[in-house]
Amino acid sequence: MPRYLSQHTLACLTRQGAETLARRMQGGGPASAERVLVNMVEGKMFAEFRSESRETLEAWLKTEGMHFDWIIRIEWEMRDGKLEIA
Repeated sequence: MPRYLSQHTLACLTRQGAETLARRMQGGGPASAERVLVNMVEGKMFAEFRSESRETLEAWLKTEGMHFDWIIRIEWEMRDGKLEIA
């Protein structure tokens, strides 16, 4: 299943609020976050999702009320010193 990387701006969320949001992202459904990375100082969250398509991921995020700044499909990844299809 394709992977996507998303960026989210955290507007005045506490650490606990960011943790709750991350749990929701990892909760499953048509899209599920495998990893969530947070920078509280700059108010940014990055999530790596698995989803059938970008449209499915965008629709799920909107349905869940999760604003995103951008979404990008992960096409290539470094493995054992070589760039390979993700």
